[in-house]
Amino acid sequence: MTPLAPVSRAARLLLGVGFFVVFVGAWAAITYGGMVPPLFLASPGKTLVAGWSLFTEFNFLGDIAITVFRVLGGFVIAAAIAVPVGLAMGAFKSIEAFLEPFVSFARYLPASAFIPLLILWAGVDEAQKLAVIFIGSVFQIIIMVAMIASATRRDLVEAASTLGARAWGVVFRVIIPSAAPQVAETLRLVLGWAWTYVIVAELIGAQSGIGHVIMDSQRLLDTGQMIFGIVMIGLIGLVTDVLVKLLNRRLFPWAVL
Repeated sequence: MTPLAPVSRAARLLLGVGFFVVFVGAWAAITYGGMVPPLFLASPGKTLVAGWSLFTEFNFLGDIAITVFRVLGGFVIAAAIAVPVGLAMGAFKSIEAFLEPFVSFARYLPASAFIPLLILWAGVDEAQKLAVIFIGSVFQIIIMVAMIASATRRDLVEAASTLGARAWGVVFRVIIPSAAPQVAETLRLVLGWAWTYVIVAELIGAQSGIGHVIMDSQRLLDTGQMIFGIVMIGLIGLVTDVLVKLLNRRLFPWAVL
C-alpha cells in the first residue's frame, strides 16, 4: 500500500475481478435475502434470465449494434473537428483568445438540454442522436486538446525555430508528435462520456437502441431487463476502453499511458 507504488499485472487483474465478485455477492445477498422487493431490484439470476430473453426474443443484438453505431458515429465526427481546432488553439495564442471564451461557455451546456430543439430540427431519426453525442463531446475534446498542445515543452519549440522551422513546421514536427499520446488518451476518456449522451438521446423518441430497451422495460416494471441493459452498456464500454488503451500503447509505445 505504498503511495504511487506500481502493481503487477496479475495483481491488478485479481483486484479488479475481486471487486466485481464482491459487488455481485452483495447484490445477491440483498435480493435473495429479501431485503429489497423484486419489483424494485431483480436478483442476479432473474437479470440473467431477462437478458437471455432479450437476446432470443427481442433482437437485443440489433439494439446493441445501433447504439454502438450512434456512439462511434457522433464521436468520430466530434473528434475530427475538435482535435484540429484544439491543436490550433494550443499552438497559437491568437486563435485561443478568439475561441476559448465560446468553447468554455459551450462546454458547460448539457447536451441533454438540446434534445427538444434537436427533435424539432432533425426529428427523431439518427441525425438527432448523432447531434446529441456531437454536442456533448466536441467542446470537451477541444478544450482538453488545447491544454495538452499548449503544454508542449518550450525548449523543443525554440530548438525547432532555431533550426529554421516555420510556424506550421513547428506545429507538425514538434507540437503534434509531442501531444499525440495524451490526445489519444483524452479521446479514450471522452468516448466514455459519449455513452452517457447516447443513452439519454435514446430515452426520448427512439424506436431502437439500448436506451429504448431500458425505457420499454421501465414501462413494464421489468427491473431484470433494465439492469441487464445497464450492465451491457458497462460491459461494452469496458471492452471498448481496453481496446482503445491497447491501441494507444501500440501507436505510442514510448509514452506512459
